[in-house]
Amino acid sequence: MTDRHAESAAGTAPGVPADDTPPRAARAEPGSAGPGSAGRADGALPPLFARLERWTREQPNETAVKAFDGTLTYAALTARTARYATVLAGAGVGPETAVGLLLGRSRESVPALLAVWSLGATAVPLDPAHPVERLGRVLRDAGAAVLVAPEVPTGLEPGGIALLAPADVRRGAPGALAVSVPAPDSCAYLIYTSGTTGRPKGVEVTYRGLDTFVDALGTLGLPPGGLGLNAVSPAFDGWLWCTLLYLTHGQGVALTDLSLDGLRQAAAEGREPLPAGLRTVSLTPSLLAAHGAGIDTAEVVVVAGEACPAALAERFSRGRRLLNVYGPTEVTIAATWADTRRGDDVTTIGRPLPGYRAYVLDEELRPVPAGTEGELYLGGPAVARGYRGRPGLTASRFLPDPFQGGGTRMYRTGDVVIRRAGGELEYRGRRDDQVKIRGHRIELGEVERIAAELPEVVAAACCPLASGQTLGLAVVAAPGADPAGLADLVVERCRKQLPAAAVPSTVRVLDRIPTLSTGKADREVLATALTAPERTDDAPVATPGAGPTTSERIVMAVWADVLATEIPGPDADFFELGGHSLAAARAVSELRRVTGLRVGLGALLAEPTARHFAAELDRLSAEREASNGPAADAADGPAADPAEGA
Repeated sequence: MTDRHAESAAGTAPGVPADDTPPRAARAEPGSAGPGSAGRADGALPPLFARLERWTREQPNETAVKAFDGTLTYAALTARTARYATVLAGAGVGPETAVGLLLGRSRESVPALLAVWSLGATAVPLDPAHPVERLGRVLRDAGAAVLVAPEVPTGLEPGGIALLAPADVRRGAPGALAVSVPAPDSCAYLIYTSGTTGRPKGVEVTYRGLDTFVDALGTLGLPPGGLGLNAVSPAFDGWLWCTLLYLTHGQGVALTDLSLDGLRQAAAEGREPLPAGLRTVSLTPSLLAAHGAGIDTAEVVVVAGEACPAALAERFSRGRRLLNVYGPTEVTIAATWADTRRGDDVTTIGRPLPGYRAYVLDEELRPVPAGTEGELYLGGPAVARGYRGRPGLTASRFLPDPFQGGGTRMYRTGDVVIRRAGGELEYRGRRDDQVKIRGHRIELGEVERIAAELPEVVAAACCPLASGQTLGLAVVAAPGADPAGLADLVVERCRKQLPAAAVPSTVRVLDRIPTLSTGKADREVLATALTAPERTDDAPVATPGAGPTTSERIVMAVWADVLATEIPGPDADFFELGGHSLAAARAVSELRRVTGLRVGLGALLAEPTARHFAAELDRLSAEREASNGPAADAADGPAADPAEGA
């Protein structure tokens, strides 16, 4: 971008905030690259910044970022990125400097990330909703030198890490955005995933991988303009997927919070959880089923993070383009996709992205025939550098690629697939104890080890419950320990150490863990035991004639189905039974379908008992009868339900 173009754009950019004058220039700094930066020494911008430059020049006034705290146009995004880069550089940030980003879903999160990359440094995305103990552990493991955050969370000890607040950045002098050309094998970002040792492990993704991924994204061909939904936790690479997908194509990133706190905030403000006018949507299949009624305007829907049921794929591909995207963090965000536009079966995970390679191999690393199950290995330039500070684990998962040679590597995913005759990959499950809960990758061993670190616990076993959306955990009390209150103690420890999706919704103290003949925990039997009703000596005696009302029975039946557990009575608390934000949205959606009443999510969030929710249904039913408009209301209800047929 030249100075003349940028200044011309500035004169007609009413969307630029008062504290951000539009960018004068964005240029590559060829002299900043290290050895091995082939292809960029001519001063060409890296792929991401080349696309940012294009959209800033062609549509400076279009929305680039939309969040709870405001919007940024493309001109303002580039200018704000330049401000962050200037301040970060002044703090000594450069190649391989780890920078923690603790900005949540603020509009500041995007320019801060881009600024780190413009300097060739290492971004460490964090989620303010995570426990402070986990945040501190990640920052220490990453060796973060700077933390970008509005404030230090209570209880977090930053040590010698310098704090950089967005307010300080906005007060800085404006300037041009100068983009360094990083060494391809230097670390672009660190994503911390669940680890079998009970501690999160950091995946080091290179700038070579980032460039490969952005180039692959460019082949999707989305139309520019409009908004794309990003409802992912900012600590996970799904957040990067959404952000880069939209920015690459000139769309705006709509940062949205669909967590329980986010849903409560939306209900308190009297607004829908999803922003209006979405053009592209990327969600897990579970979230899509729960919130699909709010995406009527979407032209493209992307599902990722979980297996996509055929009924859901069929429903949301009607009249629009649907993509099913698959990829582990260790191979730079995404590795394969299926696309209805090219006629793929989107219940599969499709074919490799451009620049990526996929092998289906047996235990001897030999290719298996089409239609035969094998383990999926992924290769190509997007394979990550490895796990930070974990050489042994890196060596076991990142193997020499025998099909390419030349020192290239492939990543062992642990996923079992078959390659269909047409080349599409069909996901069949896992080889290990890793599971996906609400789109988050979780090692069951991590949860078990966190619980077993308590001196009162002698054994622990974790498993996904029947719904597939929550975890259950069984513990055995140590000799001399008091079992009373132990479950609450375990839950409290898990909440302090783990992300919300990894915190078990059900914890029970058992005399022993059910096992297989191999001695390993029998997780199938365990799941049944954890969802069976608990028998207590002080259970209340039912009062004759005081059973649940018809509405209460309807609510309890829907809750039982959504939560995959028995509802003990009308006064049971939805969230104490294991409910979460996704389950709440699904429960309300299903009750709308069953009753034809437009009950709101706020009713469940405000007082989450079946009795209270049933009373709200009765109130709405009485209002409908009084207005004599049941036909119109029914037409507005079940037909719009997102979970129908899913």
